[in-house]
Amino acid sequence: QMQLVESGGGLVQAGGSLRLSCVASGIIGSTDVMGWYRQAPGNQRELVASMTSGGRANYADAVKGRFTISRDNAKIAVYLQMTSLKPEDTAVYYCNVQSSWRNTWGQGTQVTVSS
Repeated sequence: QMQLVESGGGLVQAGGSLRLSCVASGIIGSTDVMGWYRQAPGNQRELVASMTSGGRANYADAVKGRFTISRDNAKIAVYLQMTSLKPEDTAVYYCNVQSSWRNTWGQGTQVTVSS
């Protein structure tokens, strides 16, 4: 069973940057979409960004132009470079791998942006 391990969260001031990493154990398929979701207290979990194995990226409107997702299929890893961070980006960020037959989540990493 695939396991996802995230790292890179932390506390940063508004306007700062952070890079999240997620490494997967197991076998990744060509149809697996790797991505990042976030959940702030009292809110539903929402998509931040995702990327197909072919490199097609999808971003939430709130992060377009500030966040960049990348993926290394050989390492079975996905990254999220976050710049110009805002207090409203504060949330637990979850790595996700999904396809037609699986939907796997990491344990989450806290990102806190102070004003």
